[in-house]
Amino acid sequence: MTADYLTEQIKGLPSRPGVYLFKDAGGNILYVGKAVSLRHRVGSYFGAGQKLTPKIGRMVSKIADLECFVTASEQEALILELNLIKRHHPRYNVRLKDDKTFPYLKIDLGEDWPRVHITRRLEENGGRYFGPFASAKSIRQTLKLLKGIFPFRSCSRPVTGTDTRPCLDYDIGRCLAPCIGAVSRQEYAEVIRQVILFLEGKQKRVVRQLKQQMERAAENMDFEKAARLRDQIQAVEQVVEGQRIAATVKGEQDVIAFSEDKDQAYVQVFFIRGGKLIGRESFLLQGTRYEEPGQIMSSFIKQFYASAPHIPPLLLLQHPVEDTAVLQDWLQAKRGNKVKIRVPRRGNKKQLVGIVAENARQGLEQLKIKQLASPKTVSAALEEIKRELDLPRLPARIEGYDISDIQGAAAVGSMVVFEQGKPRPAHYRRFRIKTVSGIDDYAMLGEVLKRRFKRGSDASGTWAAMPDLVLVDGGKGQLNAARTAMEEMGADSIPAAGLAKENEELFIPQRSKPIVLPRSSPGLQLLQRLRDEAHRFALGYHQRVRKKAAFASALDTVPGIGPKRKRALIRQFGSVKAIREAPLEELAAAKGMTRSLAQKVKENL
Repeated sequence: MTADYLTEQIKGLPSRPGVYLFKDAGGNILYVGKAVSLRHRVGSYFGAGQKLTPKIGRMVSKIADLECFVTASEQEALILELNLIKRHHPRYNVRLKDDKTFPYLKIDLGEDWPRVHITRRLEENGGRYFGPFASAKSIRQTLKLLKGIFPFRSCSRPVTGTDTRPCLDYDIGRCLAPCIGAVSRQEYAEVIRQVILFLEGKQKRVVRQLKQQMERAAENMDFEKAARLRDQIQAVEQVVEGQRIAATVKGEQDVIAFSEDKDQAYVQVFFIRGGKLIGRESFLLQGTRYEEPGQIMSSFIKQFYASAPHIPPLLLLQHPVEDTAVLQDWLQAKRGNKVKIRVPRRGNKKQLVGIVAENARQGLEQLKIKQLASPKTVSAALEEIKRELDLPRLPARIEGYDISDIQGAAAVGSMVVFEQGKPRPAHYRRFRIKTVSGIDDYAMLGEVLKRRFKRGSDASGTWAAMPDLVLVDGGKGQLNAARTAMEEMGADSIPAAGLAKENEELFIPQRSKPIVLPRSSPGLQLLQRLRDEAHRFALGYHQRVRKKAAFASALDTVPGIGPKRKRALIRQFGSVKAIREAPLEELAAAKGMTRSLAQKVKENL
């Protein structure tokens, strides 16, 4: 359809709440959105002079048709938007990865002898559901923990109470064996009630009730049962102790934060119940490139809590959401009670959100490492590097180099090694710059490479292993300096490349223009990891050298303090600040010191 047709469609839209669908020429749904005013919101995509993000710009260029649903309220629009996104998975919406497959723990309260088991379907049949969990592994770990504490049945066979013998779970204390009639329904129901309390985060109540049962069992001289209950109490208390967190926050809340990278966001949710962290889950959102943090957070909340069987009275968020009031009303309707959404600015709650955000950041880094380290990804990355850089063979061993200095001072160089796409820390090397004075990073890089290949020609072991590719941090200038040094050392047959940070451009000797790979390219991501690792390694060494030099130079100005006394002071106090703040008597008592020398140190520092 033409742009004129769309313009006429937009003019005819009502200024009422609703949901809009953008479609391409083939009728495929590109995007689903909700609006307080359909005419205003849809028109905002097409108005003259609109500043659209690259992602939205690409989407708008593909829109050939639109469809709208008018609703009675913004909350109804939110619910309809959720259902349509879940049904159609539009390409340009932020999407919760694999949201249809999330598993839950289910307790079948309608059964005479309820089981605790894993399910992927939420049904209105009187069962209690806990979750959703991010993965089958996560839910299996929780089920294993529960089974180690509470002796509920895990088999699915009919319970008659007349079986001749129980299974192994009974023998090892993991089941009360209703199958042979070894437990009453009332006693078994009490175990299930404790499981529910535990999953709700009410472990203190569980411990209190178990202690009462243990005392009664001991009074009745049922010492076997008392011992079993004692073991249960210890197991629950160990879990409670492991759930304590640094920030003391009262009440019941979910804490949500995320970390972004390219077109995905790694979301971490901490479940706080009774001031304890009873669990956490991680989720992956796709299609987040160019989205505002508030939009990403809002999309996650809607998709996650649409299928969550339990909603706490408070959500603590890392970023504010754009439709707070509507989300609160929707969550309140699902919970049946008041729900608040807050972005804490100070205090314990802010500290807790920071902990969750750091966990999200670390989780995303680990995910990226796993993705990059998978054999399939590594193989694709190495093949791509070989092809794009026109290498004679796969770069099985790549060496990365970087220089770190401040205005030429305390200059150092680093060499890091990746073999088959993985870091080899045992092969890393550090270099103190010896022959270059002043600010000349090119000459410093040349010195490092000359020393590396000189050692390689004379040595065995790790030094003797020659790289299939040398990567330097920088552009044409750094690459030319590296090539010159390698030619002097007879290593000019080894391919070299430079990776410039600003635009992530690759430079090779054979081409005048840089090679620009897509940001999602596995080859570029591998080279970025290598470059960043070389920078990290060089910077760490540079900071150590600077600290040592600053410390040594400060003490060198003190008359009567030679190398021996200086080493003794360094060993005892650790820093110039500590020496400066130490009492005169303590300084005088240090090895090799006198009161008069201590006085001179104080005066000079």
